[in-house]
Amino acid sequence: MKNGFWCVSALALGLLLVPGGAAVAQDTGLAGMHDWVRVGGRTCMRDHFHDGSGSGPTRAAAQRAAMQAWSDFTAFEYGPRWGSYGASIRQRMRCTGGPGNYSCDTSSLPCRR
Repeated sequence: MKNGFWCVSALALGLLLVPGGAAVAQDTGLAGMHDWVRVGGRTCMRDHFHDGSGSGPTRAAAQRAAMQAWSDFTAFEYGPRWGSYGASIRQRMRCTGGPGNYSCDTSSLPCRR
């Protein structure tokens, strides 16, 4: 995951330094440390991509697993309003494998509506 180590480290540091940090992180996340842009009716990260990976017996199942991994981590880091893969922009999905064993990786810029 691009910059995943630094984002998780910043989250941990933020939770340690801010009284009631878990509530603050859940409410606003760490999104404020990144530049934002307006796109359509959404507020999006300007250039901070998040990644997700998944596997499954079909290509569709592996894609769903990758999108869910992306959503889960993004919502954990920035709060639930940022965790919608469908609201994200510049989505990329790459899959490999074949019937019975697909693996997919996705990347996109988080947005909130």
